[in-house]
Amino acid sequence: MGICDGRVVIVTGAGRGIGRGHALEFARQGAKVVVNDVGAEIDGSGGSTGPAGEVVEAIRAMGGEAVANGADVADWAQAEGLVATAIDAFGRLDVMVNNAGFLRDRMLANCSEEEWDAVMRVHLKGHFAPTRHAVAHWRDRAKAGEAVDGRIINTSSGAGLMGSVGQGNYSAAKAGIAALTLVESAEFARYGVTANAIAPAARTRMTEEVFAQTMAAPEEGAFDAMAPENVAPFVVWLGSADSADVTGRVFEIEGGKISVADGWQHGPMFDKGARWEPDEIGAVVRDLLREASDPAPVYGAS
Repeated sequence: MGICDGRVVIVTGAGRGIGRGHALEFARQGAKVVVNDVGAEIDGSGGSTGPAGEVVEAIRAMGGEAVANGADVADWAQAEGLVATAIDAFGRLDVMVNNAGFLRDRMLANCSEEEWDAVMRVHLKGHFAPTRHAVAHWRDRAKAGEAVDGRIINTSSGAGLMGSVGQGNYSAAKAGIAALTLVESAEFARYGVTANAIAPAARTRMTEEVFAQTMAAPEEGAFDAMAPENVAPFVVWLGSADSADVTGRVFEIEGGKISVADGWQHGPMFDKGARWEPDEIGAVVRDLLREASDPAPVYGAS
């Protein structure tokens, strides 16, 4: 028995890293898991069903229930098939964890159209398409009079919240995911569905080079704050029935730290009550900026 006992969960990008930790912890907490992964490299190239199958084997070895799925989450029909896999295998879907993604890091002055489009596709469309089909399932159940207790858990990033030099495409996509989460929360509450996002910090294939350059390895026996599996307990709680009163939030997760990200808010304001002349504006803007909080620095900025 666990906090997600009997719940049916899809985790995308679950073959390795953070997603793998999600899938294993959901299974430990009693969930039935669809392990989705195309088995691609960190830039999205290639593909293999191996990683997803290995996670399924690990879940079954611990006595859990899981099936593998190799859908491209940014392909509309395949995303629909992903949701159908959960329904066909386990009878319904309760939790949609959008985690899949990859990097095409480049300074914006050198970023190609293909590098921009690829990152937008896998992150933004790859979050929207599975969610859209999951919500169709929940809406149908709600309209049939069933009590729905659905969860959407999206994956943003510190890069999406603060920006990151050399990751303009990734930062923009992850910022879009944070905003998408807010809209999902507002629109889907009527169907019994919550939507939240996480911005995790962990050592994965996408971050291992940065961590190798900037952080020392933990001492033997010490808590490894950057281990990817540290993110999973919070995500599993978000997927549980206990989180029903939490929606429309973005949480930062790092090791044992949990914090609520404070997003865009209406700040200081001055109303002239009439149309401005351009030469009046500079002084007013500078007064407003003196009242406003300083923005958090962009990661990697000098």
